[in-house]
Amino acid sequence: MRPPFLVDLTVEAGEWPPEEELAAIVARAAEATVAETGVLPPDGCELGIIFTDDNEIAVLNAEWRGKEKPTNVLSFPSGMPSPVGQLPLLLGDIVLAFKTITAEAALDGKSFEHHLTHLIVHGILHLLGHDHEHEDEAEDMEALERRVLARLAISDPYD
Repeated sequence: MRPPFLVDLTVEAGEWPPEEELAAIVARAAEATVAETGVLPPDGCELGIIFTDDNEIAVLNAEWRGKEKPTNVLSFPSGMPSPVGQLPLLLGDIVLAFKTITAEAALDGKSFEHHLTHLIVHGILHLLGHDHEHEDEAEDMEALERRVLARLAISDPYD
């Protein structure tokens, strides 16, 4: 099976694991997400993943969401045009914040890798058009996240 996305992985800031380890986590999360959703990205579909720190993500969060604080993950769809019912060649970018993710994992008693994987899945689902602005959307998206993570033998993140 071909990888679902070409991944442009950038480590900007933070005490992240080595890039090879991050690339493997992204690949597993992407493959499980594509398998569970049944979405087949076109050949050459690109996904950007930026690993950064709380300061950088706080700036983005303020600029794009009007929230003056760090967050764990942000997703930025490319907005690139594509034929109806198909994904664009440039899917978009996911930005992750090391300190926030580390603190959340510790607070919830989860492994860093499992929490990071969950947030990557969450970000990819946003880029695929899923959302959680309304309660029914949130329930559907969380159920989908649970199924994707179950494929990876990761326990329910909402439990």
